[in-house]
Amino acid sequence: MMSPRPISEDRGGSPHFRQTPLQIIHIIGNFLRIWSVYSMYHYLSQTGASVTLFIFCCLVPSSILFLLLQKPWKGRALSNQQVVPSVINGVITALYFILWGKGLKLCGPVRAILAEYSGAVLGVLSAVLYGRRGLVWKKVGGLIAMLASFYFLSQGWAMASLSPISFKDSLDTEVQTKHVLGMKDMAIPIFAGILSALRRVIARRVSLKNQLKRRLHAITIASATCFLFPVAMWDLIIVSFMMSFSVKCNFSIFIKYYYLFSWGVGLMNICFTLLPAFVGVLQGSSSSSVELPFSAWAFLSTTFFGVLLIFFVDNIAEERLHMVFSSPRHLMVAGGCIIVMEIVYKRDFSLPGFVICCLLLGFGIYEATSLERTRKDSLQNPDQSNGMLGDEPQMSSLPT
Repeated sequence: MMSPRPISEDRGGSPHFRQTPLQIIHIIGNFLRIWSVYSMYHYLSQTGASVTLFIFCCLVPSSILFLLLQKPWKGRALSNQQVVPSVINGVITALYFILWGKGLKLCGPVRAILAEYSGAVLGVLSAVLYGRRGLVWKKVGGLIAMLASFYFLSQGWAMASLSPISFKDSLDTEVQTKHVLGMKDMAIPIFAGILSALRRVIARRVSLKNQLKRRLHAITIASATCFLFPVAMWDLIIVSFMMSFSVKCNFSIFIKYYYLFSWGVGLMNICFTLLPAFVGVLQGSSSSSVELPFSAWAFLSTTFFGVLLIFFVDNIAEERLHMVFSSPRHLMVAGGCIIVMEIVYKRDFSLPGFVICCLLLGFGIYEATSLERTRKDSLQNPDQSNGMLGDEPQMSSLPT
């Protein structure tokens, strides 16, 4: 009769071991997603391609795969209260992708990735409107810390040539002014991060179950692709006429983007050429033979890692690990992946300046989401043995 007690104690520590594979999956998924961001940035910066058209070409196969995997037309019929917000969320998602892509091309991968965590500022608004007045000053302090982090990032603290605590020789004044951005330029990825948080809130509010969330997300991505279609076609026309008025040049542009649309035809051949091409890029090869595989790698990695895989990885982290996107834990994982990619790509990177910016941003996120942690504790402490309470914190009103 005394045996159940030690069994329960052994089971108490088992969830930590069961979460270890999920944490590894979360780290690998975020690393692959950040890898795709760097590939996309190098492709856009080297070729000068249209951001909107590139993102649209990535969303077309992503939306098709989401629809084939989730099959939102099967199963229990979706109500208008679920479909209409998901379609509207597709408009927000399309605007987010456009602004984030332009911010990536303008500010670089480090600033664009960290600016995605600006969605935590909505937690300040939530505390002002619905929280206790005594916690407002903590929210304001977190907002100031986040703004300070973004300001330091815009001034180039994460770059070895511009960081005030770097030992590298400073560059010329003209080069410094080229890499130093103002808050006006940083506002583009920051606003994109706020839109990203808003679309996550809408998706969390509309879908109360995990399976329903995946079905509605397929509708959202398909809606975003449809809304991006006229903008992408307009960019295609403008780019075609701006580059040259000759038929030969226009036909070559058409062939270039037709290659992106027909990604599935040559998928196997591309996979065999991706590995040596990417190794050549990492080794600093500048030959023209790696230009086409590198663009194919940027397209494929953004499609599979940046859109498809990251949704399922973030869904696992939120449902099983209780780790939302705008959280210090998620920022710590992303920061480690950024450090690895900056070292591998041998970019102008200052580790001390980057760590300072991440610490300020993490502190700001911690203070901005303090009300949500209070609600989680109040829901988990009364009865920790009840399994239903583990899902309640995911329905929090805070947009994290």
